[in-house]
Amino acid sequence: MVKLIASDIDGTLMPYGETSLPPALFGLIRRLRAAGVLFCPASGRQYHSLRQLFAPVADEVCFLCENGAVVFGPGTEETAPVLSKTAMSRDEALSLARDIASLPDSYALISGQNTSYVCGWPEKLIRDFRGWTGNHVQPLDCAGDIQEDILKVSACCPNPAAAADSLGPRWGTAFRMAVAGPIWLDFTVADKAAGLRGLCRSLGTDLADVMAFGDNWNDVPMLEAAGIPWLMADADPALRPRFPRQCASVPAVLEQLLERLEQ
Repeated sequence: MVKLIASDIDGTLMPYGETSLPPALFGLIRRLRAAGVLFCPASGRQYHSLRQLFAPVADEVCFLCENGAVVFGPGTEETAPVLSKTAMSRDEALSLARDIASLPDSYALISGQNTSYVCGWPEKLIRDFRGWTGNHVQPLDCAGDIQEDILKVSACCPNPAAAADSLGPRWGTAFRMAVAGPIWLDFTVADKAAGLRGLCRSLGTDLADVMAFGDNWNDVPMLEAAGIPWLMADADPALRPRFPRQCASVPAVLEQLLERLEQ
């Protein structure tokens, strides 16, 4: 029986480049909650950003953020419990950020629990990034001034695959490296599967009772961990043989599930 639904956002719940979710999704989330099924957005995004995106139901869902590096339970932004958190080695994370910044036209984004730290970013890029994501963003002169655990380091770059080729030999084994979108390459210790497992432990939910949706390589660990994985139909063709359940619309699958649950 499905007890938890974890879903990627960009490319899954909404197309890349979109800034708002389909309004009908919030009604589905409320109906799922009434049927005893908890919903959890699972994203590389920041907690604050995700709460804005899911504002109508933000207090009623869990949030798997920063590709699984931190997971929050239901509640307000000030009171929601942290159910799981996995930090990177500080020295290695800062060294990785320097290597990212040395690549052509590339910038390092360093993520804390609920703040994005940027060093050396052009002002326009900072403004655009805030507009794209709604993140808490803190410009710094030196990344060494960060006072909290570092949970994720990302390359904002024109070609994530090329960046992976450059950074992978040194950092691809030290950290989990995954293309997370058209201009993003993420590095964490955790992944979405680790975050999902931490959430399930906290909730007392079996992974076999989890339905998960994703479209990209950084979703693969979560899809492999969940008992009922769904891949988006327009995902990378290389992923399709691994996940036979495929769909063009997450809300359509949720509606079908609710029809069974509400009978």
